[in-house]
Amino acid sequence: MKITLIRNATLWLEYGGVKFLIDPMLSEPGVNPPIPNTENDRRNPLVPLPPQWESLGQPDVVIVTHLHPDHWDPAAAQWLDKQLPVLCQPGNEDQIAADGFTQVTPVWVVGSVGEIEIIRTTGHHGTGEIGEQMGPVSGFVFQAPGEPVVYLAGDTIWCSEVAEALDKYHPEWTIVNAGGARFTVGDPITMTAQDVTTVAQHAPYTQVVAVHMEAINHCLLTRTELTEHIRNEGLSERVHIPVDGESLSDK
Repeated sequence: MKITLIRNATLWLEYGGVKFLIDPMLSEPGVNPPIPNTENDRRNPLVPLPPQWESLGQPDVVIVTHLHPDHWDPAAAQWLDKQLPVLCQPGNEDQIAADGFTQVTPVWVVGSVGEIEIIRTTGHHGTGEIGEQMGPVSGFVFQAPGEPVVYLAGDTIWCSEVAEALDKYHPEWTIVNAGGARFTVGDPITMTAQDVTTVAQHAPYTQVVAVHMEAINHCLLTRTELTEHIRNEGLSERVHIPVDGESLSDK
């Protein structure tokens, strides 16, 4: 198992002999407008793709947790081979097919790629009315012979669904979307520093990988701030905060 953070929530996961590209946002810096109703007007993405990205090539499978533009953008739809298998949450398949992809499969509960079992989980992309407006989001659990269990939580805050997924699957690795993304009103819609801490404390058996930072203008939690918080909580050995292009492995 090898996890490479490309940028934001875009991940390259090598698992069970399969190369997964997760939540591809491949736009050049500044080509997209800022997220509306936020504290600044910086254009997105804030940073370029890492140079390592160019050497990866096409994946074997694409996974899209939901269709917000920082997880699936026109640049990704244009660059990816339209024959690639794409796994998504139910309700998103028509839009991805409309982008030209011919092998789109919604994962209702459990999907598979060879011997790899892929189980869809749920979460809350915020609280109250804002959480409702953000729409449904999904995570995915990966299980395969000879591989650690990996839980990709997706765009969710800490909630009972995340706790239940941790308790049920006991993942050795848990990838969370941090950044504390928020609007000018309401609560955060992705995990805050305290949420990341809660994940690690709730599941002392898992290595936590925190991504989704410093790439989109409404993600206000920085890597430096999260690193300091994690250090103060005594969790530095179990919470990893990769920079763009960095890889983590179970070997």
